[in-house]
Amino acid sequence: MTINLEPVAAADRSPDTKDVQRTMQIVHDPKISPIDKYIYLRNQQSRNPNVFYRGLVSHCEEMLPYLYTPTVGEACQRYHALPIPTYGLYLRATNSGNFLSMMRSLPQQDIQVVVVTDGERILGLGDLGAGGMGISEGKSLLYTAAAGVDPSAILPVCIDVGTANPSLLNDPSYKGLRQPRLTGAAYEAVIEEFISALKTWRPNAVLQFEDFGNHTAFQLLLKYRKRICCFNDDIQGTACITLAGLLSALRAEGTSLKDQRVLFLGAGEAGTGIGELIAIALEMKHGMTREEGRKHCYFIDSKGLVCASRTNLQSHKRAFAHDVPNCETLEEAVATLQPTVLIGVSTSRGAFTPEIMRTMAKMNTRPIIFPLSNPTSKSECTFQEAFDATDGRVLFASGSPFPSITHQGKTYTPAQANNAYVFPAIGHAAALCNAKEITDGVFLLAAEALAGMTARENLEHGMLFPRFSNIRTVSCALMAAIADDMCASGLGSVPVDFESVVGKMTGQQGKLSSLSRRAKWEAYTKAHMYDPNTTTAPRL
Repeated sequence: MTINLEPVAAADRSPDTKDVQRTMQIVHDPKISPIDKYIYLRNQQSRNPNVFYRGLVSHCEEMLPYLYTPTVGEACQRYHALPIPTYGLYLRATNSGNFLSMMRSLPQQDIQVVVVTDGERILGLGDLGAGGMGISEGKSLLYTAAAGVDPSAILPVCIDVGTANPSLLNDPSYKGLRQPRLTGAAYEAVIEEFISALKTWRPNAVLQFEDFGNHTAFQLLLKYRKRICCFNDDIQGTACITLAGLLSALRAEGTSLKDQRVLFLGAGEAGTGIGELIAIALEMKHGMTREEGRKHCYFIDSKGLVCASRTNLQSHKRAFAHDVPNCETLEEAVATLQPTVLIGVSTSRGAFTPEIMRTMAKMNTRPIIFPLSNPTSKSECTFQEAFDATDGRVLFASGSPFPSITHQGKTYTPAQANNAYVFPAIGHAAALCNAKEITDGVFLLAAEALAGMTARENLEHGMLFPRFSNIRTVSCALMAAIADDMCASGLGSVPVDFESVVGKMTGQQGKLSSLSRRAKWEAYTKAHMYDPNTTTAPRL
């Protein structure tokens, strides 16, 4: 199935403001369920794209809970039974040998960013097979909403290699391949054909891997990151936003990263990705070796504490298997290791019990607790639970949104460690400068830059990130910093139209020497952010 990205008629170019207002009335209507709002918005995206994208950009913070987390999880589970259009590209294993021709047959060829999943590990919900297309489509919307990538320049892809989910195989409405999920050499051949076809078709496109299984995610990133400009959002994007939140929390607390002991519940791709970026930060900013940096991070998996005495550890866990006593439970590990930071990536609802969080509060003046699992039903704790257990002293960030708390006349707003703060800016910046590779240093740079954008007075109210309502301003600044650094380090190249675009944007044609490199990049990135008020939206 392919997408239709033909532009709408000029008569549809300027929708009335009342059209957007009517959309927002539906978004705000408490009587309409989240999944019905998702269905409505996805159909509006197809039938009236100008209204949809104007609403998405101008009311991003209000619409995203229904277009992405937490609602997108249910949407992926029910994807093939929902009355919604599909605008991504399905590549079935049975189409092998034809991937390149399928790409070349798409009506829109000027693709800058590709978001791909194989549906094996969608959020915390497991193998959803071809229903994973919903996650690729959701991430693609975030590229437009947050970083201004033109919707006609983004391609969501789902590679359907079957599913290991028996409920899907027995569901009459399921439209994916009804076969066991491919593994081993057969699976690798399908992915290799996809990468080769994409590299031939759009050699400068940025590829985002999304919601692959743990082992597969690490394997593919290691195999392809130097062959094609790519990154894995679950490993690197999650690490970036979590490190940014941690650095903001340390600003509020007045302590340093080098003094932290971080305990993770969950040792999959997200957790070990965060741990590795923390180790990189300690190496690059605090003079430690990578091995010394890793010793600040500890992991609990289904068998207990990841430690040196355990055998048969998966490869991504071995670097964090330290010479410490084994602990069978999270409670035991908290008491033994006395962490300053507790991060949940386990998809185990309620795993951060009041007792565990009270212990954290006894050991730390401002305990840092990040339950990052998505969707909300999988979160290790709620903001209310963490607030109550720590007498309001918690520095908190979660993967899904939670409501604010008013206590003794003061309002505390929980931070949401939403990858949308970083991955759209990173991907768009890499596309703008034709980056050859997205290195670990890029994610560290983005984390530090984002952490520095939160005003100190907002930190006191629990806001570890800038307001999401300002996401385009945030993204523009991040894109400028990233693109500037990529070009300076040789990872990217300055676009041929750079000087002319900057001159036009700043009104300083012929006088650009007075502008800093960063200021020039801010002007350039702003010029390349899609504006639905001035650009006809593509009809999907």
